[in-house]
Amino acid sequence: MAVSLAAHAACPVVVVRGAERDRSSAELPVLVGVDGSPDSEAAVAFAYEAASVRGVPLVAVHTWSDLMFDSRVSPLIDWEALETGERELLAERLAGWTGKYPDGQVRRLVLRGLAAHALVDRADRAQLLVVGSRGRGHLAGLMFGSVSHAVLHRAPCPVAVVRADLTQVR
Repeated sequence: MAVSLAAHAACPVVVVRGAERDRSSAELPVLVGVDGSPDSEAAVAFAYEAASVRGVPLVAVHTWSDLMFDSRVSPLIDWEALETGERELLAERLAGWTGKYPDGQVRRLVLRGLAAHALVDRADRAQLLVVGSRGRGHLAGLMFGSVSHAVLHRAPCPVAVVRADLTQVR
């Protein structure tokens, strides 16, 4: 039911599952998954606002994976340059928000691996996890994103699913 609601709602949906725990501690940040696309802008906006209202830090997580490269090509790739590019991409996606929330404390994490795993691993140390809902595959916009689906089922903290503006669907 929660997955269906989050997939089709025209507004952000927060899903709280599992045992109730006190997650209001100022030590626990708001966590947001940033895929680097303009479509994740709504999730970033929601996360900044949630962190600001709570007076807690924001942790922005962006992942990249080497699974998209053929193992025969792998030795030819400049992994350091690739990671630098991913860090720059995250910085670009957050740049406009630091001006709107100048007092906000933001920690940027760029990790090599799968987004769902990285977010679920860090969700135990967060009071809220925010993700977008658009998939990045060939059916983007028609189906619920795999990362959103995974974190809704496995994250130990509340999850906010924020859909991109439906008028911007390509």
